[in-house]
Amino acid sequence: MSDKSSVGGGRRFHESTPSGCHAGPKVSVITAVFNARDSIAACIESVLQQDYPNIEYIVVDAVSNDGTIDVLRRYEDGIDVWISEPDNGIYDAWNKGLNLAKGEWIAFLGADDAFVPGAIRRYMEVAAELPSAEFLSSKAKLIHPSGYSPIFGGPWSWPACARLMTTIHVGTMHRRSLFERYGKFDTFYRIAGDYEFLLRAGGQLKAGFLPELTVMMRSGGASDSTAVLYEARHAKIQRGARSPTLATLDLLFLIPRFYIRKLLLALFRKHVRIVKQILRGPTLDQ
Repeated sequence: MSDKSSVGGGRRFHESTPSGCHAGPKVSVITAVFNARDSIAACIESVLQQDYPNIEYIVVDAVSNDGTIDVLRRYEDGIDVWISEPDNGIYDAWNKGLNLAKGEWIAFLGADDAFVPGAIRRYMEVAAELPSAEFLSSKAKLIHPSGYSPIFGGPWSWPACARLMTTIHVGTMHRRSLFERYGKFDTFYRIAGDYEFLLRAGGQLKAGFLPELTVMMRSGGASDSTAVLYEARHAKIQRGARSPTLATLDLLFLIPRFYIRKLLLALFRKHVRIVKQILRGPTLDQ
């Protein structure tokens, strides 16, 4: 832990990390969290219940004050390391997790998200089939209160991903060598730092794709805004993936698409409410 204001715990601090040999490479799962008391337990459970035998779990908290730390203490025997200290955003927290991680493969799982059963095992089966791969992605299901739950996510394909990141990042696998070669996340970014990191490799990224659902994502959050599109434009230009003109044209195309998607979602919610009212039938005051 980096300063006197830090608190933390976990099996590594208490020297209770299980010993012995494990089949397969170690996978480090990193979760950054701030005030997620209502969702962090489900996230933690989804990691601890994986059937892959060689996982370490690291949680980096930004001094939550809503009871999140109490939840972390409750899972003290399952989490390898958790720390709680001030940070400079999610990518700063991820970088702290990277400093603590010992795995050959590293995944970032949001506090509002959850792995599906068997996800990490399936990823490592793909890793064994593609020994040169350094980035493995899959599919995710978006969970929305309206009931709208699309499944999305495609492979890293260049130069298509220079225009738009079509692969998911939640729960995806990064080989440690990627960070050794390209460094850690740029904390200048607040939302699109994961995209910027992959743009450093660009067309040289050795990627694999698992065409299966591995993670459940709750809708909302900072990435569900046009701000991520502006940050992505900056990243494209910074990394030379697109010229300033083409990056701006991408932005002008993607912003209307964002609002059209929002409108369609609103219409879907309205339709769901109407259907529910019809199914309930007339009330006594009608």
